[in-house]
Amino acid sequence: MGSRLIRILLSKHFLVRALVRNGSEGKLPPGTVPVIGDAFSSSSFSKSIPHDAVFVQLLGVAHPGPKKKDLFRKIDLASALASVQAAKEAGASQFVYISVAQTPTKIMEDYQRCRAEAESAIRSSGLASTFIRPWYVVGPGHYWPLFLQPIFKILEWIPSTAEKAKALRLVYLNQMMKVLVYAIENPPQGIRVIEIADIRKF
Repeated sequence: MGSRLIRILLSKHFLVRALVRNGSEGKLPPGTVPVIGDAFSSSSFSKSIPHDAVFVQLLGVAHPGPKKKDLFRKIDLASALASVQAAKEAGASQFVYISVAQTPTKIMEDYQRCRAEAESAIRSSGLASTFIRPWYVVGPGHYWPLFLQPIFKILEWIPSTAEKAKALRLVYLNQMMKVLVYAIENPPQGIRVIEIADIRKF
């Protein structure tokens, strides 16, 4: 999502700074200001965040699955906590966080728990924030869930499974991009939560 969002923001004439590891600057879209730092150490990048900037947190485990329980805490949660601290120290105007749907599930409960803990830390920071809560984002390299769409449709018709099936609907990458841009351009006063039903309206 990061490179796509950067290109959109640059086309809208935003000044975009992106946190990268040393040596990865060349992977950023042209026009991006690289910030060399450690995503797990707030002190390595907090001073590079302009006052009143919008901080967008996108770092997370690639292809999350039930077997990556430990990585969710070591990468997703740890990086989010460092980012919250850095954004607060810098006086960011808003923290935008890609979370996950919080409808209870057994298969991904560890992932949901880590994202919920990050949300709690963000709330405690006092930063104006937007939580965007998709379940699965369909896009390049991630199209296989489309084969399950007929099953989800059937589950939506069954009274005992309808509520959960609707709460875990798929969203598309282009919808996520539009939601992210909307969140950046329209900061909330406090905490704003954008659930799947709202994401799909984009």
